[in-house]
Amino acid sequence: MIKEIELTPFFDNNDAGGIQTIYFGGGTPSILQQVDLQKILNALHSKFTIDPAAEITLEANPDDITIKSLQQWKAMGINRLSVGIQSFAEEELKWMNRAHTAAEAINCIDTIKEAGFNNFSIDLIYGSPLLNNEGWKRNVDIAIEHNIPHISSYALTVEPKTLLNKLIAKKVQAAVSSNRQAEQFLLLINWMETAGYEHYEISSFALPGLRSKHNSSYWQGKQYYAFGPSAHSFDGKKRRWNIANNAAYIRSLQNNHIPFEEELLTTTQQLNEYIMTSIRTIEGTDLTYVATIFGKDIAGTLIKSAEKWVGGEKIYTQNNFLILTGQGKLFADGIAADLFF
Repeated sequence: MIKEIELTPFFDNNDAGGIQTIYFGGGTPSILQQVDLQKILNALHSKFTIDPAAEITLEANPDDITIKSLQQWKAMGINRLSVGIQSFAEEELKWMNRAHTAAEAINCIDTIKEAGFNNFSIDLIYGSPLLNNEGWKRNVDIAIEHNIPHISSYALTVEPKTLLNKLIAKKVQAAVSSNRQAEQFLLLINWMETAGYEHYEISSFALPGLRSKHNSSYWQGKQYYAFGPSAHSFDGKKRRWNIANNAAYIRSLQNNHIPFEEELLTTTQQLNEYIMTSIRTIEGTDLTYVATIFGKDIAGTLIKSAEKWVGGEKIYTQNNFLILTGQGKLFADGIAADLFF
């Protein structure tokens, strides 16, 4: 990865203040030694101008978090964590085949605070066959009671060719209920907003002033670099992605070549990506921006396409923005696809 950082020519680093966010993830970067994380950060600082106030996030699992590791991460400039807790229920964690226990999930939160991290996020999963609404409320209540600054919450998905998918097909395991997932999502919105959290993106809830700057940059269509196998980068008009095979990736870099493919997005693709990402946010899709960048006729067509969703109370308009209603958030992907050009 360091070699790729050194070789990358992708786009100019001329933003005022330099790089605004750095994110270590996915996978489990918390298993890396301090020296390895530091080498990556040093390479980034050598290649780019990094804003002194940049948000630097590390994904971590509860079982990797100790007071020593937290102190080391903080010392090297990491100032935000994203913790894969998933659930506070022991039975669910075992069912998900997670390495940590419910006690470790709660204890890691206290340890994070003890180390002085005021900005961190946890992941919570809803909609599993084991999770009834009462159990879901217990999970959310624990997060609220611990004053977690940011919560990312996702519906359980069953991927093809996984063990879970096979067990469901054989009726060994109960199938995921889409109705229960929808119900638990709406309950989550209500509980979080009542507790003072801002539901600023479909899957994201934050206490005031603690949105994820990194994730927000994706939804705002900003440029970003990414390094490592399978990593995707974007310069606003062109997207590129590295090969997924680790061995081939390493061999290529040893020959001073970054192994990637790329595509130049058409104007229509750029518009559709803007619709897809912006409609998921609390601000919504800016019709003035669409008119300015893509043309007044396009903005007019978009308004026309949205009329049925407005009439169906899935979208409302405010200050020339298209914004999803609570019910509309259940259909965000479908609505976005329907609005595409």
